[in-house]
Amino acid sequence: MDSLLLSIDPREPLWIGFAFACGLLVSHIGLPPLVGFLLAGFMLNAAGAEGGDFLRITADLGVTLLLFTIGLKLRLKVLLPPHVWGVAILHMALVVGLMTLFVVFLSSFGLPLVSGIELQTALIIGFALTFSSTVFAVKSLDQAGGSGSFYGLIAIGVLIIQDIAAVAFLAVSAGKLPSLWAFGLLALIPLRYLLFAVLSRTGHGELLVLYGFVLALGGADLFELVNLKGDLGALVVGMLLAGHPKANEMAKNLLGFKELFLVGFFLSVGMAVPPSWNAILLACLFLLVLPIKTALYFGLFAAFKLRASTSWRSSLVLANYSEFGLIVGSVSVAAGWLPAEWMAVFAILLSLSFIGAAPIIDNGERLYTLWRPRFKRMERKQRLSGEEDIQIGDVQVLVFGMGRVGSSVYDSLAVDFPGKVLGVDMDDFQVERHLAQGQQVVKGDATNPDFWSRAPDLAAKLKWVILALPRHPANLAAAERLREIGFEGHIASTSKFHDEIASLKKLGVNFVFNIYTEAGKGFAEDLKQHFNTLDKA
Repeated sequence: MDSLLLSIDPREPLWIGFAFACGLLVSHIGLPPLVGFLLAGFMLNAAGAEGGDFLRITADLGVTLLLFTIGLKLRLKVLLPPHVWGVAILHMALVVGLMTLFVVFLSSFGLPLVSGIELQTALIIGFALTFSSTVFAVKSLDQAGGSGSFYGLIAIGVLIIQDIAAVAFLAVSAGKLPSLWAFGLLALIPLRYLLFAVLSRTGHGELLVLYGFVLALGGADLFELVNLKGDLGALVVGMLLAGHPKANEMAKNLLGFKELFLVGFFLSVGMAVPPSWNAILLACLFLLVLPIKTALYFGLFAAFKLRASTSWRSSLVLANYSEFGLIVGSVSVAAGWLPAEWMAVFAILLSLSFIGAAPIIDNGERLYTLWRPRFKRMERKQRLSGEEDIQIGDVQVLVFGMGRVGSSVYDSLAVDFPGKVLGVDMDDFQVERHLAQGQQVVKGDATNPDFWSRAPDLAAKLKWVILALPRHPANLAAAERLREIGFEGHIASTSKFHDEIASLKKLGVNFVFNIYTEAGKGFAEDLKQHFNTLDKA
């Protein structure tokens, strides 16, 4: 233990403090904090700082926990629809070809690093630039409250298909195949019931968090032992637990740790390789291809019958380059296929794509509204499940979010408005559960501008819309959609923190229910009634 501590540069915690300052600064100008972390890495690199064991360990832990928590929220059936695996495979094939041709085109101008490049090397570069960033996508979805949304699950499904291709490349490029013991990993399928039993007995505190760490790191180590990518192991183990009732609670409890450790990842990206002017030039040229890469996502999603708004939002989440480019770069440099300076190209390009994508994602709904007529022309007439037109009767109350709070609201209002309350949720499991109980619930995304086009007469009938979504950004986005369509009824929303109330009321929300504050008041009222009943008895 002492030797490990001695190997850690004592300045590295200070660098994380500097990253915090940069993240805080950019967050005040409307950019995600991760952009500040990347900028901090570049500035530290320029000052001569180098990443050491501390940043490497935190970066690895962050990515491992990230993939594990993705797995906890992901059911295998998300990967099965053609609009996930079909889009992922076709997009990879098209972009590899596009990027390879672009590299060959640049080489004809005699530019440094690409002059006289061979076709095989151009293919490797094209392959590295095919992927989208899992880290950035999940962070963006978390901040927008869209992790469980229809478009979010589609984007994550595409990323997982890409990750599978990445694992195959690493296995081939490293010259080592998975060992025969890899077949033993199939034992994890029946073993999941033992993992379920342990998870049910971990309670709700530190044991739950510790069990999450054990499973994430244990899954990664287990896959490494059989020559498979450790991060894939964390993802697979998370997926095995996805059906457990406490999986979502575990993911929430690990959220803070994941966010903390990912700071190390973004810092490490910025500090990877000292940039040169040649590397910056090439990175800027490759950045020009990113809109085409994004447009291909949109076109393929639309071709697979997704609504224009879903295609647009999924494409925006994937509109970046991936940290996998750095992995491909390191493998290629080690094998002698690329000069070391290509690592700087991939690092700069990755960072520039993050910085460029962040404000576009923040303004994605405004851009969609502006270009909606053009986007709608690309829609197919057929509709997928969850995006079909909504057939409703005389609905007067709409409840967005059918979790614990939303379900309670629905049950209470259904007494006063029998047959006139409609619940809406993005989660297939929640929708199926409520339908089985005889409740009127449909699948839908409150933050999606096209939700209201699925039932064009709905807004005019409604008297109340209740926003009971689990994330504040999602409630804000839903309220903004209501304001855009000119909804004239009443809007109520839940919140968790006092500083969220003002932003909701600014968007026209009539009543905000602070879950924590009002829960205490409700408990007190129930106590009074209980004790009064006992006194009378």
